[in-house]
Amino acid sequence: MIFEQIATGGCQSYLLGCPATKAAVLIDPELSRIDLYRGLCAQYGLTIKYVVDTHTHADHFSASHELGKTLRTPVVMHRLAPAPYADFRLDDGDMLIVGDLRLRAMHTPGHTRDSMSLVMDDRVFTGDTLLIGGTGRTDLPSGDPHQLYDSLFEGLLRLPPETEVYPAHDYKGQGHSTIGTEIETNPRLQKTERAAFVEMMQALDLTAPTHLTEALRTNMSGGKTVAQMLSEAAAKVPFMSLAELSTRLSGNRRDLVILDIREKDAFDAGHVPGAVHLPRGQLELRVNSELPDPTVRILTCCEFGKISTLAAATLRELGYGRAAALDGGMKAWREARYPLES
Repeated sequence: MIFEQIATGGCQSYLLGCPATKAAVLIDPELSRIDLYRGLCAQYGLTIKYVVDTHTHADHFSASHELGKTLRTPVVMHRLAPAPYADFRLDDGDMLIVGDLRLRAMHTPGHTRDSMSLVMDDRVFTGDTLLIGGTGRTDLPSGDPHQLYDSLFEGLLRLPPETEVYPAHDYKGQGHSTIGTEIETNPRLQKTERAAFVEMMQALDLTAPTHLTEALRTNMSGGKTVAQMLSEAAAKVPFMSLAELSTRLSGNRRDLVILDIREKDAFDAGHVPGAVHLPRGQLELRVNSELPDPTVRILTCCEFGKISTLAAATLRELGYGRAAALDGGMKAWREARYPLES
């Protein structure tokens, strides 16, 4: 078997390939590593037949939806997964066949209601149900410590002790473990009585994942992350440097409209000389009256250069083909000690 474990911080994803058929399955892919996955497939000559999420992730952005679209590959999740883009749903005991590889789905709820593990002859991909030296948390949406107890003690821990464990997260760089090692050494698995285990899980005082709301929103719905929207917008618009804008101002060249899209108090406190104020929230409503000439050259600016990028992309979609964004925004303009009007 061709096998690659890809770490992204504490997140782990897995590429499994059949040497005979070159068919592959990608498990728990992370959005920022799409180019790496493609590179590995090219290196081994693999074709991804399935992209699998073991559960609805709350702490990172899944690449499954994007890969499913671009590769025209089925996205596989458990039957209870809320994601509308999952087009292949598994029940407990269902099996994926990838060339000569066989992966059996084991429904292991508790971390989330749609959590599943993928069992092979010598290894199991446990998602966030069983971690190395720990377990998945149960305090996030659809988590349940009673279900997690059953998934562990009535499910995963009954696999042969030599079965290798590959979780979706590994924060200590250990890579993998075994069922037997986890039974012996995992502190959370020493609470073998249901009541004690549930009490322990309910008493954990864990901080929320950094991107909890955005990760759940995008992974459950197939929506875009803010970073994706900014990246897509940046690919559609040109930028102007601070120095270029300064040169144009000092030469009294007024061949562009400088559009400041910040709120009024920020604009009044200090803006590029000659800038016109049009808040981003009113852009589409006032653009026809404020910018009657669609051929005019427009430079959008905001505080950090991000919202102005989105605004410039919107203007181009509206037909203002000469819209650009100020690189770095007003923060960089002030720090460079360029002139301000207030």
